[in-house]
Amino acid sequence: MNRCLFLLVLCFLADIPLSAESREPAESNDTIRLDEVVVTGTMPKVNLRNVPMSITVISEERIAERMQPSLLPLLTEEVPGLFISQRGVMGYGVANGAAGGMSIRGIGGAPTAGVLVLIDGHPQYMGLMGHPLADSYQSMMTERVEVVRGPASVLYGSNAMGGVINIITKKQKTDGSHQSAQLSYGSYNTLSAEVSTGFRKKQFHVNGNLGYNHSDGHRENMEFEQFNGYAKAGYDLSTNWRSFVDVNLSKTVSSNPGTVSNPMIDNDADILRGMASAVLENEYTHTSGAMKFFYNFGSHEINDGISVLSSALPPVYRFRSEDQMLGFSAYQSYSFFEGNKTTAGFDFQRFGGKAWNRFPNEEDNVNLADVHLSNVAGYLNLQQSVLDDRLTMNAGVRLDHHETNGSEWIPQLGLSFTPTATTSIKAIASKGFRNPTIREMYMFPPQNAELKPERLMNYEISLLQSLPEARVSFGLNLFYIKGDNMIRQPQPNVGKWENTGKVENKGFELSANYLATDHLRFSANYSLLDMTYKIAGAPEHKLYVGGDHSMGRWNLSTGLQYLGVLYTKVNPEPEKENVLLWNARINYKALNWLNLFLRGENLLNQDYEINAGYPMPGATVFGGLRINI
Repeated sequence: MNRCLFLLVLCFLADIPLSAESREPAESNDTIRLDEVVVTGTMPKVNLRNVPMSITVISEERIAERMQPSLLPLLTEEVPGLFISQRGVMGYGVANGAAGGMSIRGIGGAPTAGVLVLIDGHPQYMGLMGHPLADSYQSMMTERVEVVRGPASVLYGSNAMGGVINIITKKQKTDGSHQSAQLSYGSYNTLSAEVSTGFRKKQFHVNGNLGYNHSDGHRENMEFEQFNGYAKAGYDLSTNWRSFVDVNLSKTVSSNPGTVSNPMIDNDADILRGMASAVLENEYTHTSGAMKFFYNFGSHEINDGISVLSSALPPVYRFRSEDQMLGFSAYQSYSFFEGNKTTAGFDFQRFGGKAWNRFPNEEDNVNLADVHLSNVAGYLNLQQSVLDDRLTMNAGVRLDHHETNGSEWIPQLGLSFTPTATTSIKAIASKGFRNPTIREMYMFPPQNAELKPERLMNYEISLLQSLPEARVSFGLNLFYIKGDNMIRQPQPNVGKWENTGKVENKGFELSANYLATDHLRFSANYSLLDMTYKIAGAPEHKLYVGGDHSMGRWNLSTGLQYLGVLYTKVNPEPEKENVLLWNARINYKALNWLNLFLRGENLLNQDYEINAGYPMPGATVFGGLRINI
C-alpha cells in the first residue's frame, strides 16, 4: 500500500527530461548552478531549476584535463548510475568479446540498445544492429557532455529508455584562429596523437580535428588502431538565425583475443563509421526552434576467427555489413503568455542496411538481412511557471509510430519547486520504451520477427542544493523503475528472443562538489542500484572520489573509484567483482604554449575483470605533451 501511494504521488508530480547544449560555458568547477541555461537536442532553452530529470554536465575543462582520447572512461567516473564496460588499455571492440556496454541504473544492455548516444541531439546507433559503437566517441571533438539519467523517450523515442548521453561538439566562439596538438605514449606501445584548429571571423566560424590512436594491447592478439576526423562550419545569418554543417568519420581496426580460457586468433574487425548533419536554428524573444537533417552510415568487415584450442578449420566466409540512418527533426517553441512555454516537435528516421557472409566465390554468398524501416513521431510539451517562477509544472506526450511495430504513446509528467535561489526539489514520472532492432528481428539466431517493444516506467524525486558561502553543492535523487516485455532468451544460447524479461530496479544517487580554495577542488558521487533481476555490467555500488589542485604552473588531479558487486556474468553461474581503482594525472605548463603531462591508471595494480574472461591490465603509465597556438 505504501509503495502504491508513493507511485501515485510521483505520477502527479512530474516534468519533461532535458539533455542539452548550453549557450554559455559551464563554471570551471562544475558546481551545481540552478540558474544555468540548458537546451535539449530538440527542445528550447530552460533553466536547470525547471528540469526535473537528473542531469550530469561534464564541462570542456574536465574533458581536457583528462588527456584521454576516449570520452567514456571519464563519464564512467563522473556520472553516478552510469557504467561503461571495458576490456583493455585502449579500444572497446565489436561483436564477440566487445566491451563498451553502457547502462544507466541497470538499463542499457550489451550490446547497448537501451541508452541512446547523441551528437548534438542526433541519434548515433547503427541502422542494423540498433546500438552505438563506443570507439566512435572522441574527446577531441567535444565541448561538453550532458547525461540524462532516466527515460528520455518522450523527446527521443526508442532506445532512450535508460537515458541519454548527448555529446555537444566544439564551436569557435571568438574572432581569430586557434591551433593545438597533443601527443601521448605509454604502456603496451599505446600511442595517441591529435591536431585541432579553429577559426572565426564575424558570423562565419569553422573548426576541425584529426586523430590517430594505436595500442598493442596487454594481451596477445589485442591490437587496436584508429583514425578519426571531425569538421564543422557555421554561419550566423542574423542575430536571430544560425546555421552549421558538420561531418565526423572514424576508421577502426581491432582484434579480439578471446577469453583467457578460450583464446582466439584472427578475430579481427575493420569498422568505418560516419555522420553528417545540417542545422538551422532560430531564436526570438517569444519563440525559438530548429530544423535538423542528419545522415549516419557504416561499413563493417569482421572475421570471426578461430579458437586456438579448436581442431576445426577456420571458416571460409567473412561477415560484411553496410548500414544507414537518414533523419529529420524540427521543433518550435512559443510563449503564449507569462510563464508559459509550449513546444511542438516532429521526428522522422529511415534506417537499415544489408548484411551478408562473403565467400571466396561470390555466388556462394549468404544474405543475412536487407531491411530498411521508417519511424515517424510527433510530440507536444506544455510548461507553466507560477509563484514568481518558483513552481514549474510540465506535461509532455509523444506519439511514436514504427513501420513494423505500430504506434506507441509516451507520456511524461513532472514538477520542479525552487523555494530559494539555492534549493530545488523535483519529481518526475516518465515512460521509456525500445523497439526491437533489425538484428533481433531478422538477423542471426535467435531472431524473432514477432518481437514487441520493451516498456518501463520510472518514478523519481530529487533535491539540488547549493551552499555558496560554504562553497558546497550537492544533488540527491531516489528512483524506482519497473518494466516488462524485455527481450531475452528463455535460457542462454537456447531458443528465440522472447518478450519475457522483467526489470525492477531501485536505488539512489548522490553527487557533491566542494571548492575548498580557488585552487583546490573535491568532487564525489555514489550510486546504489538494487536489481531484483540481476544483469551483467551494472555494479550495485559505484563510488568515485576525486580531487584537483593547481599551484603555479603545476596541476595535480587524482581519483579513487570503487565498484562493488559488479556481475561479470549471471548465467549459468554468477560471477562478480569488487575492485578499488586509483588513477592520477599531473600537468606542468612549461611554457605559455606548451604543457607536459603524465597519467597513471590502476596504480594499485588491481587484478580484475569487467567482461568475463577478459582480465583488465594492471598499472599503466602514459606521458605526453600538448601545444596551444
